[in-house]
Amino acid sequence: MTAGRVTRVNGALVQATGLTGAGVADVVEIGAERLAGEVVAIRDDTVTVRAYEYTGGIAPGHPVRTRGAPLTAPLGPHLLGAVFDGLLRPLSGAPPWLAPSGGDPQPPGRWTFTPTAAAGQTAEPGTPLGWVDVAGAVPYRVLVPPDARGPVTALHPKGRVTAGTVVATVAGRDVRLTERWPVRRPRPYRTRLDAAVPLATGQRVLDTLFPVARGGSTAVPGGFGTGKTVLLQQIAKWCDADVIVYVGCGERGNELADVLAEFAELSDPRTGGRLADRTVVLANTSNMPVMAREASVHGAVTVAEHFRDMGLSVVVIADSTSRWAEALREFASRGDELPVEEGYPASLASELAAFYERAGRVVTLAGDEGAVTTIGAVSPPGGDLTEPVTTHTQRFTRAVWSLDRDLAYARHYPAVSWTGSFARDADAIGAWHAAHGDPDWAGRRARVGGLLTEADRLGALAELIGAAALPGRERIGLLAGRLLREGVLQQSALSRTDASCDADRAAALTEAVLTVVERCQDLVAAGTPAASVEGADFGPILRAREECPDAAAVRAARDTVLAGLEEAR
Repeated sequence: MTAGRVTRVNGALVQATGLTGAGVADVVEIGAERLAGEVVAIRDDTVTVRAYEYTGGIAPGHPVRTRGAPLTAPLGPHLLGAVFDGLLRPLSGAPPWLAPSGGDPQPPGRWTFTPTAAAGQTAEPGTPLGWVDVAGAVPYRVLVPPDARGPVTALHPKGRVTAGTVVATVAGRDVRLTERWPVRRPRPYRTRLDAAVPLATGQRVLDTLFPVARGGSTAVPGGFGTGKTVLLQQIAKWCDADVIVYVGCGERGNELADVLAEFAELSDPRTGGRLADRTVVLANTSNMPVMAREASVHGAVTVAEHFRDMGLSVVVIADSTSRWAEALREFASRGDELPVEEGYPASLASELAAFYERAGRVVTLAGDEGAVTTIGAVSPPGGDLTEPVTTHTQRFTRAVWSLDRDLAYARHYPAVSWTGSFARDADAIGAWHAAHGDPDWAGRRARVGGLLTEADRLGALAELIGAAALPGRERIGLLAGRLLREGVLQQSALSRTDASCDADRAAALTEAVLTVVERCQDLVAAGTPAASVEGADFGPILRAREECPDAAAVRAARDTVLAGLEEAR
């Protein structure tokens, strides 16, 4: 390694001279403790480094050495069920204070390798060589690296292996159980597919109104107290992805501790084991080095692409991208970059685009179908959804789940605003539902959206003149909005029955409320007083989401309400 000397230290910004041979994006080691950093600029003999660790004690004259390679992530079976920091160093079982990150120690652990290839066969990039046993339902396959091809000249027999074990030799190149990949370089694939297959989140308001496709990207903007973290935790627990990569990026440590505790205790509905066994957590909380946040999101997507290449569906949850953007702003200000909106660097939009564009549903090099779906929380200061991070993020995502403060303060959870949210892939997902046994999905979504919009309009009018002064049909419009909000869109994360909702039950609840609303409208149109209709007992249909575990029970509750309406007539 070529050595240089520190000339300036300003927080996470370190400048050095004499570091010959270093290139932009190379990892360097700073000082005797070998603190990790990354070269971000070179001008004449001065190299500017972004330090990924606390630089206290670093002073001019301290040595700086380059590793001659970019920041990489160790990709292997040790990832599943473990917790890492922003540089993908293990936190599970680590001491209270992490040691410096000099060198590339092998991840701990031992696994049983079972070969599936044969010596002498010709292997292409992505060809499965074997698999290792891991906890949970995720099959961990060992693949030929993307840049290797040729005959398999040696293959490890079935037996115990470690991260550094050579499991095969392909065209003279050793393939180890764990490979390293640059975090800023997207992993290659064969073909990108259209985003037409829905990702079931288990949250009715999302799956019914604002669905996200596998391989899509979503932003979750919302002010403090609107329930972003709880919603993301619910998606991590109940969505139908194979692997969850959860990034705690600059959030409070106690929140992330709660996430880890819940994941450890929650059983996987697929296997009955621990949900944590198919989860990878990157923890870079607010008390950790600020610039490691910048690396954590790229490392998380690299991990997701690694499992995608095995033919798995992976969800990346980043909470929150605003803290990541704030780290970019802090470093830019220390480096005297020209600020733009609200002090953010001019590269903010391109940084966000580079993160979200790595989502996608693809055909892998091995010919399997895999997907990376990205969900990023946005925490605008003061709930201002016009600030730069929110506005730029909305340009690059396929869906936005905007959280409303008024709904949250009214204890309506999830507090997803039906006026401020959208889903660009809704038409394609509607076509998918039509081809898979639910041709009414798009029609139900349109009817729900129309009733909610009309209820909002009438609600503003009722505040001025009173609901009793409205004509009968408009009063039923207000009633329809209430039934949809309380009977369909609300969902309790603490309910044993309603924490997650499958597609059949969600369709039954939505159709039940729509049927009741249509009957109310017909009664008023036939001359029944609106007050008589409003006085009917709608309790069974409102309690159905909590009390009815399946579609048949929901339909029974609907029939009870319809019978009550006939009596009111």
